[in-house]
Amino acid sequence: MASLDRVKVLVLGDSGVGKSSLVHLLCQNQVLGNPSWTVGCSVDVRVHDYKEGTPEEKTYYIEFWDVGGSVGSASSVKSTRAVFYNSVNGIILVHDLTNKKSSQNLYRWSLEALNRDLVPTGVLVTNGDYDREQFADNQIPLLVIGTKLDQIHETKRHEVLTRTAFLAEDFNAEEINLDCTNPRYLAAGSSNAVKLSRFFDKVIEKRYFLRDGNQIPGFPDRKRFAGGTLKSLHYD
Repeated sequence: MASLDRVKVLVLGDSGVGKSSLVHLLCQNQVLGNPSWTVGCSVDVRVHDYKEGTPEEKTYYIEFWDVGGSVGSASSVKSTRAVFYNSVNGIILVHDLTNKKSSQNLYRWSLEALNRDLVPTGVLVTNGDYDREQFADNQIPLLVIGTKLDQIHETKRHEVLTRTAFLAEDFNAEEINLDCTNPRYLAAGSSNAVKLSRFFDKVIEKRYFLRDGNQIPGFPDRKRFAGGTLKSLHYD
């Protein structure tokens, strides 16, 4: 198998929202049995077929950079975390559907990653009141994923999902809500799987097929992985 081009996707969100479980499900198609706290950054990889089923089909590696820590960390911690934000091609924003604060903090995570966190405490959201102009010129593809859907009672789901729906609208992104302990939420052919594939295609297209991919500036990102099995890298 020939070497494959790759794209880098950040996975951001508060500690405990299920980022590691999500990445494991995306890359291994299995439930993560004993999730642990991510220290620094954990990197995992999956294969994706761009424009599958068309004459333009091509296989790429998707790198998922699961960044640990808290969005309210001291500036020294955030400065250290900034090294993980180099040459980013896409961002998955993860929040816990049972935790309103984790949803609000996605704005601060995204601003930090996009190098616009000039006022660290200035992006708190209440009742959907948010200045969308802060993201008006962003061209990096975003995807919003809500976790722990299974922990919301059926009678409360409509209320909760209505409350969180503004997130995707603010970020001009699609949203997926799921339970990371149940692979059926990402089963082939499901609406969630279609959204995910569409997001990966967009990330690849921005990186390789548009003149200006608008990556976050950093080191050159033409690194390749040799063909073969998926690789899981861990940085502490």
